[in-house]
Amino acid sequence: MAKVTTYSAGRIASRIKALGRQISREAAGRRLDVVVTMDRSFMFAADLIRSIDVPVVLHFVREDVRDVEQSGHTRREVFFGGRGTAGAVNGQEELKGRDVILLDVVLDSGITQDFLLRRIGEGKPRSLRLAVLLDKTDRRRVALEPDYFAFQSASNLVWSGYGLAAPNGTGRNGKNLIAGSSAARQRTFRRGGKKRR
Repeated sequence: MAKVTTYSAGRIASRIKALGRQISREAAGRRLDVVVTMDRSFMFAADLIRSIDVPVVLHFVREDVRDVEQSGHTRREVFFGGRGTAGAVNGQEELKGRDVILLDVVLDSGITQDFLLRRIGEGKPRSLRLAVLLDKTDRRRVALEPDYFAFQSASNLVWSGYGLAAPNGTGRNGKNLIAGSSAARQRTFRRGGKKRR
């Protein structure tokens, strides 16, 4: 039987509270502007910002991956957009002189986060940090490490639950984080049982 790895709701909550305390200490006396990548990060974002004890302003951006035709070749590009806070992505003046945290759920190759950090950096924030729930280090393709992370994970694991969808689109509402082979995850969801770790 394929191994299923699980982080329980209690363990996730404990790690996120610890991250919130760390961020609060480092930002003491200052306001934080938190840029949240949607849609995967909504649950992590909600829990983390409630664990931060300094004033927080939220900005939401959505990733849009498109195939773009250029000179007869197709290449994949990532675009970002936001409602009312597009300056957070487009490098405008909105975040100038601010303390900013980019919040995403999974850091894998790092390409997407590196691109977004560079765009935010064009607005000249006072500080710019990256917080992620899962740091997958094995397949990093850029020189980027998170300033804050809850768990480190092997890159070959595909996670579902706690805001992350399984390959069939279900599972975002799961309270635990579950990783393993697709077959093992499907058996776990069908049974309703979840191994605790």
